[in-house]
Parts: sequence; structure tokens; C-alpha cells
Amino acid sequence: MKKNITYTLLLALTLSSAYAQKQVKKAVKKTAKAVKAVKMPSALPAGTKFIETRNINTSVTPGDNFYEYANGAWLNSNPVPPSETRWGSFNILNDYTQQTVKKILEETSSTSGASGTPEQMVGDFYASGINEAAIEKLGIKAIEPQLKDIENIKNYTDLISYLETAQKKGLGGLFGIYVGADDKDVTQNILNFFQGGLGLPDKDYYFKDDARMQKIRPAYEAYIAEVLTLAGANAGDAKGSAKTIMALETEMAKSSMGRVEMRDPYKLYNKMDLNKLGETTGGFDWKSFLKNIGVSKQENVIVAQPEFMKAIMEMLKTKDVNDWKNYFRFHLISGMSPYLSKAFDESRFNFYGKTLRGQKEQKPRWKRVSATVDGGVGMQIGKIYVKKYFSPEAKTRMLTMVNNLQVVYGERIKNLDWMSAETKTKAMEKLNSFMKKIGYPDTWRDYTGLKIDRTNYVQNILRSNEFDNAYNMSKLGKPVDKTEWGMTPPTINAYYNPAYNEIVFPAGILQFPFFDFDADDAVIYGGIGAVIGHEMTHGFDDQGAQYAADGNLKDWWTEADKAKFKTLTDAVVQQYNGYTVLDTMHVNGELTQGENIADLGGVTIAYEAFKRTPQFKANKSVDGFTPAQRFFMSWAQIWRANTTPEETATRIATDPHSPGVHRCNGPLTNFTPFYEAFKLTPQNKMYKTPADRLKVW
Repeated sequence: MKKNITYTLLLALTLSSAYAQKQVKKAVKKTAKAVKAVKMPSALPAGTKFIETRNINTSVTPGDNFYEYANGAWLNSNPVPPSETRWGSFNILNDYTQQTVKKILEETSSTSGASGTPEQMVGDFYASGINEAAIEKLGIKAIEPQLKDIENIKNYTDLISYLETAQKKGLGGLFGIYVGADDKDVTQNILNFFQGGLGLPDKDYYFKDDARMQKIRPAYEAYIAEVLTLAGANAGDAKGSAKTIMALETEMAKSSMGRVEMRDPYKLYNKMDLNKLGETTGGFDWKSFLKNIGVSKQENVIVAQPEFMKAIMEMLKTKDVNDWKNYFRFHLISGMSPYLSKAFDESRFNFYGKTLRGQKEQKPRWKRVSATVDGGVGMQIGKIYVKKYFSPEAKTRMLTMVNNLQVVYGERIKNLDWMSAETKTKAMEKLNSFMKKIGYPDTWRDYTGLKIDRTNYVQNILRSNEFDNAYNMSKLGKPVDKTEWGMTPPTINAYYNPAYNEIVFPAGILQFPFFDFDADDAVIYGGIGAVIGHEMTHGFDDQGAQYAADGNLKDWWTEADKAKFKTLTDAVVQQYNGYTVLDTMHVNGELTQGENIADLGGVTIAYEAFKRTPQFKANKSVDGFTPAQRFFMSWAQIWRANTTPEETATRIATDPHSPGVHRCNGPLTNFTPFYEAFKLTPQNKMYKTPADRLKVW
């Protein structure tokens, strides 16, 4: 729990739901008085209105396709730039924020900061990545020691030794090992094992036989061969190795768990002691393995996919050592290619950017380096960013809105007609236990011991990876630190973490079109208000609803309520399964279920909160739109985006979020206030009878 958010938040963890709800209501009034009208840097271009009528496609009726009505003219005049695969509100705001971060990077890299300070680490890391001449000169020699580790593999014992080395150095491998909260005892950290090893985005890429996959698999094989050739192998050997690597990955994919199946947290929770894990994986000595990566006194672990671990450990014993060497060599080089000389960088981009995602050209180098620096020392950038671009007043106003929506959410839970009083009590307990993180951490991460200099980009990345792995492993034997953040402050995103029962809103997303101090309430509630409601609803979606108020994975529902909830969420799945994308491809309603439930909850809760504002009550039109209509216009514009066909297809297979058009329209087809605002009739294409409109929360 953050120590300085508010006293009310601390109370909410310990007091009864009813009393805590009263305290939240008091906080809404108290913090609202503290909000000051300050001017902050804005992502909104000068002279632009918060709701631009020029973006509307007047040839479309709002009730037939509201997404196209609200955004059609904008979509027609804003094609995807060559360096992007998607271009919409999130991307534009991200681009604006990257420009502000670029100023930080250029300022810090032009001076010599004191060793270990945020300015020194950020500046030197960026300077090393921008120095293309040094990177080009070094070429693949930048990872020569790591390649030598692979070359020295002679037998099975050496293979295991390499996996240990790769894990310690944060280079990844056939499976992931990380420390996180035990889902059934969230005060304690535990070691987790997770499947890995695949170079394509999902297991289905290895088996589906549609026209797209039939092109991608040979293209991937050709990419593998190209990487090995660039690394010095002759063309014939490289092609043979590529086929072998593809065969290894295909076998791994057979034992990998699918994305829909992984939505069930109970299927991922397989807690076992090391002896049991050894039995599961053919007698492998995990105690020795863990000791060699610096982990001791760890008797129990959680294995997300036991069948995968069983299969991969068998493959390590039975497949040819030289095949594994080529596999590890390729994946090391491919993973490091964006940081190596131009030939490697472009080779990776041609497959993962152009072929898989339809990206026509690379992003500018400064953007790519900026993203790498954020990944390596992101909280150091964050310190500088919030000092320059985020005010305490913004945090206060955001907290007011969060508290406001929390009150509304509580009232809706109490008024649900499908839930029993017993389950409502538990739901209220969970709602009032939300931990709220806004803007930036109250306690910043300590980077002491990480060496960053401006002479070698790859070494900075490798040291950062190793530092992060050691930092993560150091959590074992310690209580879970709930003050940690999973995103850096400039990030344009938000999240809910069920183990912490927290909702988190980085500073980056608190800008237009989501938030702006000068915007009217309709715009703010339709933007960031809906995001707040969305993240709150994740605590009660098909996954989040399986975690209790204390963050533990445990059942808090009556059997009857659980059955009713499943009936409601199954209907959401079916609605989204019916949406067609790219002519024949359908949205995966099961994969996107949680996000779709959260979108429906987000717009519902935000609108209910907006109804309490003076603007809504005054009901004065602006530019011909009522406050209610402006709310929905704001909602529509946050989801607008053009996307390449390749990116769309990749997202349908891998992304738990629906495409923007369905994120906008899908919830609205179920929301009666939208019908009232735009006077929908049974003749409109988005119309559903009142009995068919879905409501979960």
C-alpha cells in the first residue's frame, strides 16, 4: 500500500464495506476541494477542440455504426504512417509523450551526470544507443562471449549449464523463471516457471493452414537461415539448421498451452515441491539447477504448464546437441539483433515488422533507443519525467475521479438484480480494498550496482538484463512489496493487478484524449473516466472475479451467483464471437472476454458518475451536442485507429483486446443511455431490444 495516497485508502483495507464506502464518499468531497486549476503541457495541438466535428462522418447514422460516425472523417485522413502498424489515439499520445521523453534523453546525454544518478544512467544509455558508428564497427562481436558459451556446448550436461547461465544473465531460454506473489498466499513470493521457446507469436502459427500462416512459416524459416548466414554459416548449412530449428519449435508448440486456456488462473496454478517437479520432468535435478542460478532454500515452486516442462526436458535429453546449439545461437542473435549492426537489425525488422505486422519502415532510431532505455532504466526516466511534466494537482484530480467512480461502482453492485446479498458483501469488500496508484511510485526503484556507460550499447543492455534478473530473484524469502509498479510513469496505459488488488494509472495516460485540465467533464469522463471504470471492472471480470479482496485466488461466490455470472459472461463471449474482421476472421470472444467485460463496465460506470456532474445536470449543448452525446463522442475517439491488415490478423490471434471498432460499438449496443442520447430505433443496425442488452456490472 502506498503510504501517502490517502488515509481513506488505508481504512478501506480494514473496515467494513459500508463504513469504508462512506469514507470514500467523504474523500471525493475533500479531494475535490483541493484541486487547483493549473496549466500543464498538453498533448492537444493548439486550437484543437476536445470534440472535433470535422472528424465526423455525417453520411453514417450514429445508430448504425457509431464508431464510423464519430471517427470516420478522421480515419479517412489519418492513414497508418509507414513506420507504424497502427495509428490512433493511443499512438498519437504515445508519439507526443515520446517527444517529451526525447528532450530528457537529449539533455541528459549532452552532459556528464554524477555516476549512478538518473541523469547519468539515462543519458549514457541513450548516448550508447544513438552511436550507430560504434555499434556498426563492433558488429556481432558485441555478443561474442555469449556466442562462445553456446559454441562450448558439447553434451547434455553442457546444455543444462548453458540454460543456467542464460537464466542468470537474463537472456531467456526455453522456459521463463521469475519471482512473483503466490496466487494463493499473496503476502509471500515464490518461484514461477512459465513456458517459452517459440519464435512465432503463438502456438497456432505452427499448425494453422490458412493462407496467411502458409506464408508466414516459410518466411520465418527463411529468416532463421538469413540470421545464421549473417553470423557466418554457409547458406546450405543455414537452410538445414533453419528446418531443424523450425521442427524443434513445432514440437515445443504441441505441448504449449493456448492463450484461451491460460485465461484460467487455476490451470496455471500448479504448486509442487522440487521432488515432484523432478518426477514430472523425468527425474531432472531441479535443486542443483536452482542452486546454480543462485536460488537456495526454495522447496516449492509454481509451474504454469507442467506438460510443457515435461516435454521440453525430454527434448533436451533426446534431441541432437548440435541442433540445440543452432537453436540457441539463432535465438540469441535474433533477440539481440535490434541492438547490433544494421544487417542484423534490418533482417529482424523485415520479418517481425514487415511480414508479421505490415510495418513498411523502421521507427526512427531515437524512438527505438528510447524504448530500450525505458526497458532498462525506466524508473530513472520516470523520476525526471514526472518532475518536469506531471503535477501533484493532476494526481489529486485523478484520485477524486477514481474515488467518485468507486462510489458509483459500489452503488451498482448493491443494486444488482442477479447477485445475492451474501456475494454482494464480498464484492463490496473487494471494491473497497482497491489499492490506487496514480502517476508515479511513492518509492522509486533503487538501481545501485547497475553500471551504465556511453561506450557500449549491447553491454548496457546485457548488464541491465542481468541486474533485473538478480533483482527479481532477490525477492525470494522476502514479503511481497506492493509498492512496486509494473509500468513506468511515461507509459500510455493502465492496469489492474489481481494479486495486489490494485488499479494503476501511469502519468503518461493522464493526457488528452483521456485527460486534460481544460476539458469539460463529458470529455474527461468519456475518456479517463471510462479507463478508470475499465480497470475497476477487471477486478470483477472472468479472471479478476476469481480473486478475493485480499488478492488471493479463492472462491468468494455462492454457487448460484457463480452460475448466473457465467451465463452473463458467456453471452458477452458470444456477442464478440459474432464480429468479423478482415472479411472472414472473427474476434475470439473467449480470448477477449475479460477486456470486453471491462469495456462494458468502464463505459457504464463512467457514465453513471458523469450524470452527477453539473455539466450533465445543466444539459447545455456544445457545438450541437448534448453533454450525454459529448460523453459518447469522447468514448468513441479514444478507440479510433487505423491498423494494417497484418497487424490486425496478429492481434486477433494474440491480443486479449478486441479491435477498436468493437471496443467502441460493442458495449454501446448494450447501453440504454446511448440509445437515448442518439435516439436509436429498431431500424438502426446497432439496435438491440431491451431484453437482449447485456449487463454484467
